[in-house]
Amino acid sequence: MLTSKQRAILRGKANTLDPVFQIGKGEIDETVIQAVTDCLAARELIKLKVLDNSMYSAKEASQILCEACGADGVQVIGSKFVLYLQKQKDSQYADLLK
Repeated sequence: MLTSKQRAILRGKANTLDPVFQIGKGEIDETVIQAVTDCLAARELIKLKVLDNSMYSAKEASQILCEACGADGVQVIGSKFVLYLQKQKDSQYADLLK
């Protein structure tokens, strides 16, 4: 669980990120969950976008993926949301979040 101060630091880092996944009209299935989990394992901090034709809102998609991947939701703004999952080793954000 992130504190508000840690969340603020991560929001600042996520400002310059481009969305790496788009959630469209299909469901959030095992394939999407596995892809997001793999991306979080590599990058730690990712931004995703929910398209207009999706059955999910950005908040709903964020909650589903957080639960499925074990990640923390950093922010939801409009159709975009940011997820964070700290690496066990060599985390680039560990020093910032102390």
